[in-house]
Amino acid sequence: MRIKPEEITSVIRKEIERFDKKVQTVDSGTVVQIGDGVARIYGLDDCMEGELLEMPGGIKAMALNLEYDNVGAVVLGPSDSIKEGDFVRKTGRVVEVPVGEEMIGRVVNSLGEAIDGKGHIEPKLFRPVEIQAPGIIERKSVTVPLETGIKAIDSMVPIGRGQRELIIGDRQTGKTQIALDTILNQKNKNVLCIYVAIGQKQSNVANIYNILTKAGAMDYTTIVAATAAESAPLQYLSAYTGCTIGEYFMNKGRDVLIVYDDLSKHAVAYRAMSLLLRRPPGREAYPGDVFYIHSRLLERAARLSDDLGGGSMTALPIVETLAGDITAYIPTNVISITDGQIFLESDLFYNGIRPAINPGISVSRVGGNAQTKAMKRVAGKLRLDLAQYRELESFAQFGTDLDESSRSLLDKGQRIVEVLKQQQFEPMRYEKQIMILYAVMNNKLNQVAVREVRTFEREFLDFMDTYHASIGKAIISTGELSPALQRELDEAIEEFTREYYSGEQV
Repeated sequence: MRIKPEEITSVIRKEIERFDKKVQTVDSGTVVQIGDGVARIYGLDDCMEGELLEMPGGIKAMALNLEYDNVGAVVLGPSDSIKEGDFVRKTGRVVEVPVGEEMIGRVVNSLGEAIDGKGHIEPKLFRPVEIQAPGIIERKSVTVPLETGIKAIDSMVPIGRGQRELIIGDRQTGKTQIALDTILNQKNKNVLCIYVAIGQKQSNVANIYNILTKAGAMDYTTIVAATAAESAPLQYLSAYTGCTIGEYFMNKGRDVLIVYDDLSKHAVAYRAMSLLLRRPPGREAYPGDVFYIHSRLLERAARLSDDLGGGSMTALPIVETLAGDITAYIPTNVISITDGQIFLESDLFYNGIRPAINPGISVSRVGGNAQTKAMKRVAGKLRLDLAQYRELESFAQFGTDLDESSRSLLDKGQRIVEVLKQQQFEPMRYEKQIMILYAVMNNKLNQVAVREVRTFEREFLDFMDTYHASIGKAIISTGELSPALQRELDEAIEEFTREYYSGEQV
């Protein structure tokens, strides 16, 4: 084969023209110390706080301590394969997670990677996990109710869209149950839900996933899981990952509910990270900025102004107490950040009053602004009647003779307590809550024996659905309980009571 010099010349000329003269520099450093998921890296100039670093084997790390001669970073994954002398590369980006419609219905880890066995998520968009919370001008007042389906909450401790309501109590008192019932109740209400599981057992997370799937709630829910088997940095990051996913939808004008279960374990994970990074410990060995990590997380929950689309993100953080002590460090911190708290009491739980909500300590700082006029009308005196009942109940235990008014208050209080009891995974529609609360608050259940109240309630609501559905529809459409509607409801209650007892007086 004959070689033509002109062909060789033309090929060389084309290659010279295509040659990229740009030189890319990559800032890299060296691991000088590694252990317990924390790495000390030498040689990373101009590193940002929170910057994403790449380590050998595709393992990522997050820079947290920017010191004079080294960078302290937490490893976001297994650190067994990393050793001293390994090269670490800067990415020039802060830690980001995928967001978008693809995340709905999936179970992901703290980095937004799918762990539900349904295949890899192909995200179209990434957002930084640390974003400044909306300012005062960007927000508007909380006025739209977020219906939990739990009678005791919707009537006495109402939650509005964009609110931050703390669920607090000892372990095994039903905190997660309230959050799950609230998620189940958002079906067909155009509210996207995010459940962040921090430091829980894998079996618990799997059980929650199965419950939500069985109820059809995974169609609008994302689970972010950082189980107890995960490292402290991943448990710490998970809350911000869930918040970032929800924030994307809020900025699109949609309503979001996010549950942090729970922030006690989140604070413990941050304490472990901080002590390993040699940050100075404070009260209970927590670092000085443990308040700030929760405030900058919860402040991102908001109801945005109409100019920004009017979306909202409602946060339900959960905090575990020890022996009901709400004056401990983390509980008081989170109470001061949130817009109220739902306090669950062990004694009530063990006495069969479930959900075990203590109405005396529980409060919503949004209050009646997040209730319809109908609910405000029927539940206005509910908290006062319950408080009087509790006082009389303790007084009556001594066997003291009570006057007629005290006896009637005691009887009414017993029936209110029975009405407020609710089975798990059975959230109640808003109009049904109003109808049964109207009945008990207006002494329509006085002739019903206390042990029969819940049976009476169930059959009464079925009766209303079957024969008087128009009353429920009117309550929903108007949001009010007009005098005419009250008369209709009174007649329906009397009609049912006659049928229930077949004309016999109890």
